[in-house]
Amino acid sequence: MKIGIFGGTFNPIHVGHAIIANYVIHHCGIDKLWLMVSPLNPFKVQQGEVNDEHRLRMASMVSSKLENVETSAFEFTLPRPSYTVDTLNALSQKFPDDEFYLIIGADNWEVFDRWCGHEELLEKYHVMIYPREGYNIEIPAKYKHHATAIGAPVVEVSSTVIRDELKQLNNMCFYLPDDVYRYILNHKLYLE
Repeated sequence: MKIGIFGGTFNPIHVGHAIIANYVIHHCGIDKLWLMVSPLNPFKVQQGEVNDEHRLRMASMVSSKLENVETSAFEFTLPRPSYTVDTLNALSQKFPDDEFYLIIGADNWEVFDRWCGHEELLEKYHVMIYPREGYNIEIPAKYKHHATAIGAPVVEVSSTVIRDELKQLNNMCFYLPDDVYRYILNHKLYLE
């Protein structure tokens, strides 16, 4: 089975994440897509994350509405800091009959050469890169068989902006799925 891994802190998950997940599952030849909620992004150590359980619940609200999309807490079982190469290698060991594809944005592709184990990722797995405003997707010739730019819609919604706006008590109902927005308000998340 071809499984796409769309990782992130999802702090919070928003409509942009849902649109990308939906696009990948319907247009990229993937059988399943896992929203891989990360306990820690090594590049964003101090980002004021809400507790892990809240982020997992919100991601599950989104995945439950998308065909062949699931939320995974697999990275929470791995040592921290959690690096993508370790996650994919552990997944490959646990599910040897499945083929894993990494889904990342053009912003991450631009700094991909700084990722721990980036060469190993490109040797063992296929990377699908979705567009982001202001970023070009240039794939060196040596990686053409291991990385693909996908034609997903450009959705410029940022979890950082959403958190900042929520702190100001601004309405974010168009940026967040309805149940996620209600969950955030009911649990008073991102208000501090």
